Amino acid sequence: MTDEFERRHGFPPGANEVRLADQADQAAAHTLAQVSLVPADLVTFYDSIGEVTRTDVGNGYFVSPAVDVLLRFKQYGTVDVGADQKDGGLVIGSNGGGLSYVVGLGGVIYRTRTASLDEPELDQVADDLWQFLELLERSLTRFVANGEPGCL
Repeated sequence: MTDEFERRHGFPPGANEVRLADQADQAAAHTLAQVSLVPADLVTFYDSIGEVTRTDVGNGYFVSPAVDVLLRFKQYGTVDVGADQKDGGLVIGSNGGGLSYVVGLGGVIYRTRTASLDEPELDQVADDLWQFLELLERSLTRFVANGEPGCL
């Protein structure tokens, strides 16, 4: 993606990486798991992957480090998700354009419609973390092929 980026866009690419998890990421993920706030597959993900940064795909796509997810939870609590918006979810990333990605305890990934998390309007974007990661991969592939990031 970055090979042709500067020629296409006229400026150098930013950070576009998948960072491996460090001990702090793993410890934060296990703390979240101990208080039953995240689905098991997210804990497994954070055991290996520290964060995903795709700064240059559209506005950007970001999967936050577990340390940031835990800190945000400690500071602000959970986000209301689910059919009746009574289930607690955690913000795990953003699209770089002000919208957040929230995971519910059951593993469903939602995207906010606005930047506000006070009374969020949410759209389901994936049934689980793996489907969400596949959508991120498709967005990257599409962006490399034709410069369009998709609508994730």
